[in-house]
Parts: sequence; structure tokens; C-alpha cells
Amino acid sequence: MKRRSLKRSPSRQKKPPQSAPAAPPHFVTLEKPIYGGAFLARDQGKAVFVPLALPGEQARVQIVGEKRSYATAEVAQIVTPAPDRIAPACAHFGACGGCQYQHASYEAQLDFKQSILRETLERGGVRAPDAIQTLSASPWAYRNRIRLALDAAGNSGYRGRRSHAIVPIAECPIAAPLLVRAALAAREFVRRLPRNQRPAELSLFCDAGETSFLAGFSAPDASQFPLDKISTALAERIPQLVGAELTSEARPDRQPRAISRWGAPALAYRAAGFAYRVDHGAFFQVNRWLLDAFVDLVVSDARGALAWDLFAGVGLFARQLASRFARILAVESAPSAAPALVQNLAGTSAEAISATTLDFLRRTHAERPDLIVPDLIVIDPPRTGLGPEATALLAHIAAPHLVYVSCDPATLVRDLRPLLASGYSIHALTLADLFPQTFHIETIVHLLR
Repeated sequence: MKRRSLKRSPSRQKKPPQSAPAAPPHFVTLEKPIYGGAFLARDQGKAVFVPLALPGEQARVQIVGEKRSYATAEVAQIVTPAPDRIAPACAHFGACGGCQYQHASYEAQLDFKQSILRETLERGGVRAPDAIQTLSASPWAYRNRIRLALDAAGNSGYRGRRSHAIVPIAECPIAAPLLVRAALAAREFVRRLPRNQRPAELSLFCDAGETSFLAGFSAPDASQFPLDKISTALAERIPQLVGAELTSEARPDRQPRAISRWGAPALAYRAAGFAYRVDHGAFFQVNRWLLDAFVDLVVSDARGALAWDLFAGVGLFARQLASRFARILAVESAPSAAPALVQNLAGTSAEAISATTLDFLRRTHAERPDLIVPDLIVIDPPRTGLGPEATALLAHIAAPHLVYVSCDPATLVRDLRPLLASGYSIHALTLADLFPQTFHIETIVHLLR
């Protein structure tokens, strides 16, 4: 008896799936920049967000995402380029998600950020000053810190613009050259390791003069990563390495924790006339060209009996304020910043307080009968801003001078509304371009009662 063949006759075989034909490109005119790096166009009245375009350009775009009120698109062809369009300086621009504006002249980038900041304020009900000052410097090689992910093959790079895939890099023109050399050297050593020993992430931080740097590695299985071996090899190749740290990989349910260290736990970062201690993982402003002028703008000519520095970090502002005020309270909760904050304030009138800003304000408000109102409060929160409760407590404390350092215009305007309603007014507003080639906006707002 013959076995029945399992092979189907040609007439009954399934045809391979056919991909749907691509939709024809839409012809649009770009209108203005949008916070986040894209540019606004309209197609039959619907908002379309297009990256890598410029205002005034006419382009054919391919819709890649559609919502009820807007669509997202990619440029298929620039039909009429804008005068501000230039050749990007980095070969990875467009694929890499780190930069959004390299295709625009730097003057145009500053104009984008001015218009975005002004529109965000006014749409949020905050009247922007007639003049928004701008603080800027060289838009290249400014970053003193970079963070790279490593793929399974040991390639290091940044996350992609359109996905979370890793884009391996051979250059990064916005980073200090020392950090790029160190990243490429570390990649060579990591590739030689067995896969179970390779880290998932590499962070690098250098001082302004590129005389020293710290390296940080995070790994899924930190017990397998040979920190001493890699750090010694990296220091032989790049002798400016002064310290390295291994941490567990960050997860949504837990913060990374230090597993082991090699070399020094910190480096000295000279800025505004002082050598700040900055430890592994501690926050420090990223633009090495603008730091001195940035500090001067925040501190200004303020003087008095008492000042508070909230979200103080390693004491960048508090140290400068200590020579101008009889007493400083510097409030910071991050363990990575605590030792440096104490050391950087040693021998001054400043006191380091280990607490979250919200807890400090709650406690201070509860003790209001004995409260000495500070002459100045400096606040430099993360992108999430202050939030309603902290803002309300600051409004009740009613210090005569408040300086808000913001890295997100949306949370800035949310927090400014109640402060202005409580009796503050905007005395000066400066756009500090700490992140050239990107959409990020840093703002310094001086508020007076």
C-alpha cells in the first residue's frame, strides 16, 4: 500500500502573503517646530508631526502612525529645502535618537527653542516677557556625560530614533572627544568577553578639561562582569580613567545598586572657580562650555541672611551662594550626591540636609510659627517639575526671590501658574541652551514678590 504524499498539489498550495502596497506620499508644507523634535504640517486640516524637516519646507511625507487628532510621518522627499538646512555633522544622524536638529543651522535651532518656549508659556496661561534672553556657546563637543547601551554582539551605541534598537556609533560630535575614545576602546574589550559576562550599559563622565573621567558599567548578572580586568585594560589605553563602578541593571521595580568599584569613587570638576567633587552616578550639569555662565545667571547678584538650594545635587549652586549669604540650607535626597554635597560645602556657611524637597517643605511648613523666611530659594527639579503640593508650599512660604531652573517647559508652566497667582512676577527669563542639536530646553526664571 502506497503512503499518501504529504506534499500538496501546486493548485492547493498557499500563496505567500502579499505586503500591502505603500500608501502614496502626502505633499505638505512644514509650519513650525514642536517640542519633542518634530515639525508641524497639516494634511487636509489634520496635524502631522514630521521629524527631520524644517519650517517653510515643502515635502512629500509617508504617514507612519495615525491617531484621531494627529498623524506622524517620515520624510520621503524634501521638495523645497529651507535656507537654514545644512549637512549634519554626524554620520549617525537620523538613525540615532540622540539628536533632532543637526540638519538645521545653530541660529535656527535657537529660534526653534525660543518659539517653542514662548508658545508653551502662553498656551499655558503664563505671559512670557517681551524679551527672552538666550545663553549659548559652541554647539559641538559640549557633553561631559554620555550613556550607551550594548547589544548582544558587544556593539555600543545609542537607542534608535524610531525604535529601541541600538545604533552602534563610531563618532558623536556633541560629546567630549575623550568620552568617544573611551567608549570605542571599552567596546573592544567588552567584545572579547563571553556573552554572559558582557554589560548592558556603559556610562562615561569627564571633567571640563578632559583630564579625568569615570566609567560606569551595568550588567544583568553583575557577578559575572570582570570590572578590575576591564578597568585596568581601559586605563592602559585611556590613562585619564580615574575610577569605574559596576552596578546592577536598572529595572522598573528597583533602582540600580553599586556592586563594586575600581579606582577613585569621584572626580574633581572645576567650575565657577571651585573644584567640585562629583561621584559615580551623581547629577551634574552636562554642558561643559556653559557651566560657569549658567551658574552666574542662577546666582546673579543675590545676597542676604538665608538661602535655600532645593534639589541641590552636589552643591553646584549652594557652594556659590555660600559666599553671599550668612546661611545656606542645601537639600538633596540622592545617595549618589550626599558625600559630595557634604565635602563641597565643607568650611562654608552651608548645611547639607538629606531629604526630598517635598519632605523638607512639609516639615518646614509644619513649623511655620518659627519659620525664618529665606531671602532666596533656588529650585532645580527633574523633568517632572515640582508638582502641585511643593508648589503650593513654596507659595505659602513666600520667599521674596525664587529662582526656578527648569529642564521641561511643560512642567515649568504648570508650576509657574500657581506661583504667579500667589503674588510672584517674572523678573527675568533666560533660555540656556545646554543641549544643542537636540530639542531639550533649559530655562532659568527669576521670580520676585
